[in-house]
Amino acid sequence: MKGRLQRKIKNLESIKRFPAEELFSYFPIKKEDTILDLGAGTGYIARSIAEKVKKVYAFDSDKDILDYLFKISDESGIDNLETIVGDFKEIHLPENQIDTVIASISLHEVQPLSTVLNELKRVLKQGGLFVCVDIEKTDHASGPRVSSVDMEREMIQAGFTIVDKAFPATKLGNEPLYILVGRKKE
Repeated sequence: MKGRLQRKIKNLESIKRFPAEELFSYFPIKKEDTILDLGAGTGYIARSIAEKVKKVYAFDSDKDILDYLFKISDESGIDNLETIVGDFKEIHLPENQIDTVIASISLHEVQPLSTVLNELKRVLKQGGLFVCVDIEKTDHASGPRVSSVDMEREMIQAGFTIVDKAFPATKLGNEPLYILVGRKKE
């Protein structure tokens, strides 16, 4: 395994994240659902939800990290996870295929955000959900951020109705998080 990849895996797996099981309480999960984990990384969400649904697409721009995710998923007996390498602005999935898209700490560096949100809307089924977990923009932010207010506005402009909004006590490092759940308008 390459040194860069080993460092990235170690970094991603050592981050104290918002617990996947707690995140799942913000939206309904049905066994027949198809999920898109956008910015899947090492798959802490994809692997956690795979046993609960029919199919999980783990999408990331890093082929090496997705190869790692596929390997550990396969070794764990997860057989309903498919990895997709690509750019967030062009998701290679058919229209109206996904029940829920989950983007956990993956959209704060994407520009323009509207292009990605329109692509998410395209792949979601009518009434499908987009669950966004990201880092709140503050005066002390350590990197690029999108505030919850701006993300909500962008989601509404892209054609989502906000159905839930939360500001959990869990932080990433010392930075606050937000959760926005949007439904694709019928």
